[in-house]
Amino acid sequence: MTRRVLYLLLAAVIGIVALYLSRFWIFEFWGREGLFEIEALRPAGGIVGQWLRGTMLAPFELLIWMVGLFLSLSVVQRLLDRWR
Repeated sequence: MTRRVLYLLLAAVIGIVALYLSRFWIFEFWGREGLFEIEALRPAGGIVGQWLRGTMLAPFELLIWMVGLFLSLSVVQRLLDRWR
């Protein structure tokens, strides 16, 4: 039971981080100076788009975000399978 709650909590945290990295983040919990005053962590989210701005890969932002999310979830799943 506790392990299941831990896994659900881990999945929720990964989902929130993935949402923040995407362009679909709608919340602004902190000021314009960024989270912990780190300018790269702006309140509007869209970090992947910000990283790709000005490159040839900018039109593929959503695809890159989805592939990155899939790969990170695969790594987490593999780590959890080894831990069990």
